[in-house]
Amino acid sequence: MDDTAPPTEAPLTGHRLIADYCRRLDSSPGVYRMLDAQGAVLYVGKARNLKARVSNYARPSGHSGRIARMIRETASMMFLTTRTETEALLLEQNLIKQLKPRYNVLLRDDKSFPNILVSKAHPFPQIKKHRGAKSEKGDYYGPFASAGAVNRTLNQLQRVFLLRSCTDATFSSRTRPCLLHQIKRCSAPCVGRIDQDAYAELVADAERFLQGRSTAVQARLGAEMAEAAQAMEYERAAALRDRIKALTAVQSVQAINPKGVAEADVVALHMEAGQACVQVFFIRGNQSWGNRDFYPRTGGSESAEEIMQAFLAQFYDDKVPPRLILLSHGTEDADLMARLLSDRAGRRVAVGVPQRGEKAALVANALRNARESLARRLAESATQRRLLEGLAEAFDLPVVPRRIEVYDNSHIQGAAPVGGMIVAGPEGWMKSQYRKFNIKGTEITPGDDFGMMREVLTRRFSHLLKEDPDRQSDAWPDLLLIDGGAGQVSAVAGIMAEMGVEDIPLIGVAKGEDRDHGKEEFHRPGQRPRALPMNDPVLYFIQRLRDEAHRWAIGTHRARRTKQAMANPLDEIAGVGATRKRALLAHFGSAKAVARAGLEDLQAAPGISAAMARTIHDHFHPEG
Repeated sequence: MDDTAPPTEAPLTGHRLIADYCRRLDSSPGVYRMLDAQGAVLYVGKARNLKARVSNYARPSGHSGRIARMIRETASMMFLTTRTETEALLLEQNLIKQLKPRYNVLLRDDKSFPNILVSKAHPFPQIKKHRGAKSEKGDYYGPFASAGAVNRTLNQLQRVFLLRSCTDATFSSRTRPCLLHQIKRCSAPCVGRIDQDAYAELVADAERFLQGRSTAVQARLGAEMAEAAQAMEYERAAALRDRIKALTAVQSVQAINPKGVAEADVVALHMEAGQACVQVFFIRGNQSWGNRDFYPRTGGSESAEEIMQAFLAQFYDDKVPPRLILLSHGTEDADLMARLLSDRAGRRVAVGVPQRGEKAALVANALRNARESLARRLAESATQRRLLEGLAEAFDLPVVPRRIEVYDNSHIQGAAPVGGMIVAGPEGWMKSQYRKFNIKGTEITPGDDFGMMREVLTRRFSHLLKEDPDRQSDAWPDLLLIDGGAGQVSAVAGIMAEMGVEDIPLIGVAKGEDRDHGKEEFHRPGQRPRALPMNDPVLYFIQRLRDEAHRWAIGTHRARRTKQAMANPLDEIAGVGATRKRALLAHFGSAKAVARAGLEDLQAAPGISAAMARTIHDHFHPEG
């Protein structure tokens, strides 16, 4: 009699698992997710017909290397049906942004683009740079590719239109013109050098310029100058002449000002050596407002159409598309992409690949920039890769590090202590991954570097262990670098051991006996200190890593110290917002005077009720 149990069937994986799912799918549009054995999402895709799309993965052969690896790793799938393919595309991009799957094309950019805001909340509008939600009352112009592009345009607007850039608080406190008025960059409305109607004309001219109607502005200024000269108002005529000259200079130095394209984004893609670069040029009001390059994460085998579609869907996820988008390559589904972007803009958005004329020339220029940017990046990456390989060889690391985290602390005699973390990898500095840690531990004595490092590392790795205990993401470092010698290294090794993270290599960088740059000693747990030859590129590389961490920590410390120095005690009182704070400061003259005021004096301040006066008084006099 055989008592052995029958063998259990191995769970389905790969293309056989996908074929099994296909039997239960219908032809609805929707989104599918492919997951590995640990439940991590490998890929998110959308389909007009789920059954037909997913069936493609059920074939045992005929796939690219990247897709074949993804299929082999697939242990389960998830599906969501939608009413339309446009909804499926929108849901797909939301999930990609949230889950960051390994096999999807990912746009690695978390920065918003700056705009110019002509604020309309004041009788004399302010012109300024703006980033973030458009909640302030006024007219917004943008996006600009960078803060530098905005600043250049603001300088031009000040020279030509003499608009104020000062805050409302500064405006109300001025008693005489500032330096900007003296150098002919502001019309000084703060001290009555221009009335409200004349200033409104300047604002209107500036907005015409931002809308691309600079020719009309120049013609009007020319007519006004002629009238002033005829009326023998020579001083006014000279001022108008200076403004016309400034406007002419602005028009002559602007880089690419297409005559036939008023508003467009020009998007060009270049692919080489398994990497991709996307250049975006912003054209508004027939003026070029700068360009920005992007390097989406790809698997190396995607088509240009697939990368372009993924880029557009993710890039315009939180941005309003312009009326025209000019592309170097088409997308997988041009009609679907145009519908999605039109829905996001609330108006028609035209998307196309121009073949001739001025629009094609704009795309060719963007494509040339993309090609040159990617060539520079590949050259830099090759150098960085050799340095990382040299670092692994010099310190006998188990793998060539793809993520190095460098830690440093900064304080002045224990005041405003902060910890800083910078990150570097094969592509250089990973600045979006930099982190700062305001030291919060009350048990840490001033200047206790060991205690500060304990808090920083505990917070950092507790978060990692909570978010990704199986170390599936790229957020885990391959190497830790700290500024310190044997004692610091031993302490950090103990901290890591307490958290159960003992397998990440650790190197401490300490200056030599005479503390000369170039005579660093390197410490590792349980090993004798060692040095590297003075001309070793790896030594210079480590010095740059350590110096960058030091720069980041010091900058963070200075920012915290400045914030503490500028802190107002009134900010700490519940219920005292900006309006009440202004009223209190106007009534008493300073925060110190408010703190010394009695209950009756506080009640006498405008806008301060008896209950609020009691709250303020109790805050400064807790003993009663």
